[in-house]
Amino acid sequence: MKFVDHVVITVRSGDGGRGLVSFRREKFVPKGGPAGGNGGEGGSVYVEADPHLYTLMDLRYNTRHEAGDGQPGGSNNKTGKDGDDVVLRVPPGTVIRDRTNDTLIGEVVEPGDRLLVAEGGRGGKGNTFFKSSTNQTPRHAQPGEPGEEKEIALELKLLADVGLVGFPNAGKSTLVSSISAAKPEIADYPFTTITPSLGMVYLDEYTSFVMADLPGIIEDAHEGRGLGLQFLRHIERTAVLLFVIPIDATDLGATYEQLLHELREYDASQLDKPRFVALSKIDLLPPEERSLLPEVVEEHFPEDVELFPTSAVAQMGLDPLKRRLFETVDAHKRRTAAEVTRS
Repeated sequence: MKFVDHVVITVRSGDGGRGLVSFRREKFVPKGGPAGGNGGEGGSVYVEADPHLYTLMDLRYNTRHEAGDGQPGGSNNKTGKDGDDVVLRVPPGTVIRDRTNDTLIGEVVEPGDRLLVAEGGRGGKGNTFFKSSTNQTPRHAQPGEPGEEKEIALELKLLADVGLVGFPNAGKSTLVSSISAAKPEIADYPFTTITPSLGMVYLDEYTSFVMADLPGIIEDAHEGRGLGLQFLRHIERTAVLLFVIPIDATDLGATYEQLLHELREYDASQLDKPRFVALSKIDLLPPEERSLLPEVVEEHFPEDVELFPTSAVAQMGLDPLKRRLFETVDAHKRRTAAEVTRS
């Protein structure tokens, strides 16, 4: 299935049913009085997070969604039937915006989260509602309120524990496919990873975390060049950043600084996250040079950056990297849980 992370659709909630003007017409009941029922409520449109979905593909070609109208009120004070709601199921991590004024409606993050995006119109009151001691035979009722129509944009931001950061051809896709069950789609042009994908990384039967393989950054990605904005949007929700830099890069330090620059220009808060560097493709080095890593390249990076020489193809250095990533992810989750408990 094709990965789709941004769609624009039109939603319309249902109109409320009109109230009824009616009077009792029963034998032996003179002056039976008003008996007009209220109209039904119009259906509403909701967006709900479904953990079984990972793409907005279902909404790509089905761009208009209308809830049902409420039915008119009936005689004998019968209320009209409410209109049917529409529930649009989307992957967790979807943000919903009103396209008319580009305002945020909300987001659904956890499975089962439900967000109202278009509220149904209220049903009109029947003439029974207007009966009083001074108006015992009201001859008017309310029309139902109209529903609302909106053009909304749905934007998916992948939920992952670890996000891979790197330029095209850095080896990110090979890495994530080697340590998880994910099989990223790769093309033979500079933007190698075509679509984001998630992989579950297992240390053992009960220990795992989620890694996101995302489209590679290019220079000035924060300004929308290449696939940069697609990448940067998805990395917002990751807890830990893993910079993947090939050992054969022309300048390791400059490559790292350029990646930091793109993140900083897009959203400086991303640099507050724990980050590590995986030096990929070390199988390209002769064994004697490989044994000297990472001491040889430490001078290219800040002192507080942890380096992990790896080769996804040759399965080198992957276990220490996985363990360190899990420790950091686990610490983040524990810290977050403690903060939620305190609040």
